Amino acid sequence: MQKTFFILIVLILLDCHAQEGSIKKAAIQKNSALTYATPFEVGLDSAVIFTKVDSIMTTGIQNLAFPGAQLLVAKNNKIIFHEAYGFHTYDSIQRVNLNDIYDLASVTKITAPLLALMKLYDEGKLDLDVPFSTYWKKWRHKKDKRDITLREILAHQAGLEAYIVFLKEVVKNGKIKNRYVRNNISQSFNNQAYDSLFIKSRFNKKMYRIINRSKVDSLKKYRYSGLTFLIYPELITQMTSVDYKDYLENTFYHPLGANTTGFLPEKKNYTNNIVPTELDTIFRKTLTKGWVHDENASLLGGISGNAGLFSTATDLAKIMQMYMQYGTYDGKRYFSENTVKEFTKVQYPNNDNRRGLGFDKPLLDNSELSLSKAYPAPEAGKDSFGHSGFTGTFVWADPENQLVFIFLSNRVYPTRENRNLYKLKIRVALHQVFYKSTLH
Repeated sequence: MQKTFFILIVLILLDCHAQEGSIKKAAIQKNSALTYATPFEVGLDSAVIFTKVDSIMTTGIQNLAFPGAQLLVAKNNKIIFHEAYGFHTYDSIQRVNLNDIYDLASVTKITAPLLALMKLYDEGKLDLDVPFSTYWKKWRHKKDKRDITLREILAHQAGLEAYIVFLKEVVKNGKIKNRYVRNNISQSFNNQAYDSLFIKSRFNKKMYRIINRSKVDSLKKYRYSGLTFLIYPELITQMTSVDYKDYLENTFYHPLGANTTGFLPEKKNYTNNIVPTELDTIFRKTLTKGWVHDENASLLGGISGNAGLFSTATDLAKIMQMYMQYGTYDGKRYFSENTVKEFTKVQYPNNDNRRGLGFDKPLLDNSELSLSKAYPAPEAGKDSFGHSGFTGTFVWADPENQLVFIFLSNRVYPTRENRNLYKLKIRVALHQVFYKSTLH
């Protein structure tokens, strides 16, 4: 009897200790900042990881998928892998460094305007299910747009045109129109697109008018569109009464310690190297470096919602970790858990649409697919989310597996026609390594 009682007491104490450990672990997951550890410390096989990642990266570089790249992976709040490979360009002069700054392209969407939209939603200033024209008043008199909701837009379910090439308004027969672009800054031309390239200050109004007149497909189905992301900076400035760029820096980047994240890095005194993108033969007619690659964002002076943000891998890890911790990082809450869950869930699964609100999601049948057809890795949790960028960037967070994955490259060097990054499934293969290297 005494022996049984003693065993019972021990079991209760062990259970209490386990619960206390679980509570502490949960608290750490929800509030802590990223630290560093080895793969072994989080139950992963270091030898397998380094061998496989080196092999995949080498294959990518040898097949000209990119001249160089870097990969950062965090698990259980710990950065357990951060390595750089190759060079900035194929001349093998400048090696990739861990603190290099990259043009994020469309990863900008979830690391710039979406942060602000989520905050405004969290504060009750934005409603996802009223017409977007409630806020963007220019659509109130557009019959095909006045009833579209922000939920439909952010989930790419609104029927909006996929893309508009605004460069066609600026370049004709290979020549840049003096009406819209000048070589010297002035009051009327103060949006800088590159060295000695200044865009007409009111060109954004022309872009808005073209977007406002663009066609809408009456059949509501999934079609990726970045058009409204060109509008969001103006809308966010209107709704917050703070400049879009300043709002993001003061509300998110600086508090997170993401101090090399921002627009127009060429105008800042960073000691970090900035990785170049494309040899532009149409607009800038030189190697694009330190200025946004995306032409639409460039015509807005490099500050946009569709592209234009530059960052390092470690800064991106902080932002994605904050998302994965459902709105908290290092003891500070940026928005509520419910807000993050709302934005990161699949919105229209019955319409064969995998997207969340702004966030990309796994293919709807991803776990059943082979590596060659999956996106991202087949093992990624269904609640995971992220985004990719045209320049060769990719970020993903998986709350179920407590995994943050950051891949940065300049696959558009020397030309955007290079699609080997996609053909070789480099990012998906790398992603899978960290799911399949568990120690047994």
